[in-house]
Amino acid sequence: MLVMQLRFLLVPFLTGIMGAAQYMMQDAALLNYMDRRFLSLEKRLEKCNQDILEYVEEFRDFSKMVLSRLAGLNSYKDEVKSEVENLLTRIERAQRDIDYFGSITDSNTCVEVHEDLVKQQLFEEAEEKKKLKLMLNASCDHMLAGIKSLKIVKKTGDKYGSWMKDPGKKHTKIYLLNGSVNNVILEFSNIMTFMEINHTLKAHRVTLPFPWEGTGHVMYQGFLFYHRHGSLNEIIKFNIQKRNITDQMLLPGAGRIPAYQLSPSTKIDLAIDEQGLWAIHAEPETGGNIVITKINHVTMAVEHTWDTSCNSKDAEAAFMACNTLYVVYNFPSGGTSRIQCVYDVLDTVNTYEIPVLHFPKHQGSHSTIHYNPKEKQLFAWGDGSQIIYKLYTKQKV
Repeated sequence: MLVMQLRFLLVPFLTGIMGAAQYMMQDAALLNYMDRRFLSLEKRLEKCNQDILEYVEEFRDFSKMVLSRLAGLNSYKDEVKSEVENLLTRIERAQRDIDYFGSITDSNTCVEVHEDLVKQQLFEEAEEKKKLKLMLNASCDHMLAGIKSLKIVKKTGDKYGSWMKDPGKKHTKIYLLNGSVNNVILEFSNIMTFMEINHTLKAHRVTLPFPWEGTGHVMYQGFLFYHRHGSLNEIIKFNIQKRNITDQMLLPGAGRIPAYQLSPSTKIDLAIDEQGLWAIHAEPETGGNIVITKINHVTMAVEHTWDTSCNSKDAEAAFMACNTLYVVYNFPSGGTSRIQCVYDVLDTVNTYEIPVLHFPKHQGSHSTIHYNPKEKQLFAWGDGSQIIYKLYTKQKV
């Protein structure tokens, strides 16, 4: 009887235990399944994260390469543009040579030139001269007759340099640009301050965004015009008061050889006279002869270009005065500078009758000579000395 009662009690108990064990086994299987799924998801997430990191790194490398290529293309842009312009200039010159040789060939054959065509050509030449006279204000009628005296204002700086005064009406400041490559201008309130012993302490330092090349820079109507270092023929227009670049231009044909053999650092020499801004340079196509270009200082556009008969060999400097180019020559070892080639763009001066003009007393060489049309004087830099030359002038015949 007791056994029967125990059996009845054990059966539900064992049944309950077996049921609980079954549920526990099911839960363990579920946990095991979930663990495996989470491990699988974690591996996939880890791989996804690794792929993203690889993609990011690959994109960074690609971006660096693209930016590097773009920077390289941008640096070559100006050079390519300059080379294209130079090539176009050379093509134009070659075409003129071809036309010239063609005209000679035609003239050797008995070709009758129509009288009306000759008249038309003469008329066009006369009209071109009228336009040039109008553009250059032909009332400028004086020419250089001699160099009266010199005054060494200061001796400061390197062998090569340039100093100047803006020829505008109200400008009294003196600007000193030391060296053939630099980007710091010393600005003095007037020439008396510049002449003081401790002059550098009283100077304002103006830092240019790009350095200059050579010594052929000029100050005109509040702007510094200079050849940018590292460029073939880029001319910068810099506002001296606002301290920023206002404009720039490329001068076709310039920059390949020095403007003067004895001043090899100067490839483009800028000049100011009564008519405004000029550029003086030499070209291989002209046999090293000097070329002068009239530039509109407001628009920075070329107005006209002249090929002169003045050679750059043994030349050390040049300047413009009243539409006329005066080229200064010297000896390679240094000596007495002299003007022995003159070119008048309006052909109003008989240059063959002009005597050789010698610079008084100064023995050595000049790295720059600039004409100041307001004061009718030359501002020169000679072997580290800042010199002023006073001039004799006379009426053009």
